[in-house]
Amino acid sequence: MEKKNKSSVLQWIVLFAVPMIVVLIILFNFSVRTNEDAKEAVSEDMLHSAGRYAKELANELETVSRAVGSVCTVLEQDQTFDDNQVIELIRIVADCAEASGVAFCDSDGNGIDEAGNKVSIGAEPYFEELRLSESSFLYIKSDDAARRSILVAERVDRGAGSFMVLYYPVEKFDSLLSEADLAAGAFLALVDSEGRVLSSSGSESGLLSGGNLLDAVQSADPEEAGGIRAAVTGGRQGTGSVRMDGESRILYYAPLDKNQWGIILGIPQSHVEALVGAQWKNTKGMLLSLIVVFLVFSCFTMVIDIIGRVRDNQQKKELENKADTDLLTGLNNKLATERKIKNYMAQNPKTQCMMFLLDVDNFKTVNDTLGHAFGDEVLSTLGEEISSIFRASDIIGRVGGDEFMIFLKAVSTPEVIYKEARKVEDFFRNFHVGEQVKYAVHASIGVAVFPHEGVDFETLYKAADQGLYKAKRRGKNQLAFYDDKWGEPEEEETID
Repeated sequence: MEKKNKSSVLQWIVLFAVPMIVVLIILFNFSVRTNEDAKEAVSEDMLHSAGRYAKELANELETVSRAVGSVCTVLEQDQTFDDNQVIELIRIVADCAEASGVAFCDSDGNGIDEAGNKVSIGAEPYFEELRLSESSFLYIKSDDAARRSILVAERVDRGAGSFMVLYYPVEKFDSLLSEADLAAGAFLALVDSEGRVLSSSGSESGLLSGGNLLDAVQSADPEEAGGIRAAVTGGRQGTGSVRMDGESRILYYAPLDKNQWGIILGIPQSHVEALVGAQWKNTKGMLLSLIVVFLVFSCFTMVIDIIGRVRDNQQKKELENKADTDLLTGLNNKLATERKIKNYMAQNPKTQCMMFLLDVDNFKTVNDTLGHAFGDEVLSTLGEEISSIFRASDIIGRVGGDEFMIFLKAVSTPEVIYKEARKVEDFFRNFHVGEQVKYAVHASIGVAVFPHEGVDFETLYKAADQGLYKAKRRGKNQLAFYDDKWGEPEEEETID
């Protein structure tokens, strides 16, 4: 039974292992895909944030550009304005745009500012670029942070090659960027197409300190520099990672659509991973729950199946026991006795054993004189008491109406054989049946020894039957061996 249960458990483990492995592979792949989806979602959110900041700066530049353009349109449409009127117009632009300065200049860079002062920007290093550039925006770098500006320029048809130029302070961009809701350790930077940092806010970083973010990335992490460089120089959204000063950052770039400028959002990688983990947390919990449910269900099913098999085996064993049991005596019936003895012989062909074949003497007379009920009581009492004097492993059965068979396993020596034979004889000397009137029951007994007197059941049975016939011929109520050598007097002395 135990071997069958173990076999059942092993079968279930094998049966369970295959689908479990398949399910785990599916869940693992799903987990990987979900984690990748979470990373993509966080990346899209960060790019969207960078794009939102870029849009805010672009709108600010567009507002300033429109203010300059509107004045230029007025000057183009009305050529009668004198210098004082021009000064008033550019003063209005300067106040509305909160510019650090506005000037109206000719093609040589000579003109007047919002205060009416004469100005000359022809000698400035940026003038030639302004004169040749088709863009309305130029970055003016200065060692003095307060003088760093975005130059917003519009051409005016009044006069050959005239310009309206507005100096928009970069510190206003710094102020706009500083209002961004950034994570701890993050920074925002306005860069041009070459990676020069025009404005920044947020956490201080070595990536910004040199003035050129792309050069800093290239120097810190050449293998990872390509991705963010391609995005910046190509004027498209993109991401890149860089490790500098023992800290890893993810860089997200969004173009400004002005002069190939753009916003770079630098986020500590640990913060990005935390965002990914937060998005993946619910999915991971769901996956773990599915695995637990699958395991619990499988184990529950396995336990139910094993319990069912154990019950089936118990019921089967009970049915087999009932089928093997003689209803009157509770001993093995004829078929069960023969089968069990044959099985033992086959498994232990060289083990010395004894077979007793006993027949109740004058049983017909008992039935005729005392009744069949008393006869049944004789048989049932005999079955109950004779089984009590032998080992539980020995085989005892009723093989006929008043005929019984006893098979004693592993009787190693002639002394033991003689002793067991005398035990059976002594039993019948003291065996009585009946509560009020004790009736002495006697039996004739034949004994054969395996494998000496038969190597199979049929041969051994015939030998025991001949011993029984010998006992009856000698007058009944006694025991006789097939081979009388087992009952010689010297054996009896050995027992004592």
